Amino acid sequence: MARPPHARERVLDAFEALLLTDGERAATLDAVARAAGVSKGGLLYHFGSKEELAAALLARLAALVDGDLAAMAEARTGPVEYYLRTSVMQDDPLDRAIIAVSRLAQGGSRAAADALHLMRQRSSDAIRPAVRDQAALDLVMLLSDGLFFNNAVDSDGSDAVVPSGAALDDLVALVLQATRA
Repeated sequence: MARPPHARERVLDAFEALLLTDGERAATLDAVARAAGVSKGGLLYHFGSKEELAAALLARLAALVDGDLAAMAEARTGPVEYYLRTSVMQDDPLDRAIIAVSRLAQGGSRAAADALHLMRQRSSDAIRPAVRDQAALDLVMLLSDGLFFNNAVDSDGSDAVVPSGAALDDLVALVLQATRA
């Protein structure tokens, strides 16, 4: 009898959470099984190895990026504003997947590094038609990286490095003015 599909997602969620909180080395099969509340045999039923878990996480990231790019294409504000505003991490599934896959890449996973490069390339391709040149695209991409990184390291809001409210509106307006095609 097949296990319910939600058990597979629970195991993948546990793997992602361990990567986020404790890093790649701590995300062992035993630790993932414990965190998911399943036996190691239950984990192995869904994922035969840590590599299969990592591959499933990369597939999750790809699906989330597909959804994000679709939302970007539909955003009434345009791709640049959408990309900048969504770079301020809100602990959503895409943000968690990006950080978890980054942990795999930092641990030496070439597949994870390739997935992150592809994500960035696809985002660049979506934004490129809305900016005037490569320097403008670089500005958007690097500012987005800075917003994402600084928000991640200031998750409790104590340093207030990342602008919000009117200050974020002003920053976005400045970038739009500087980059429009």
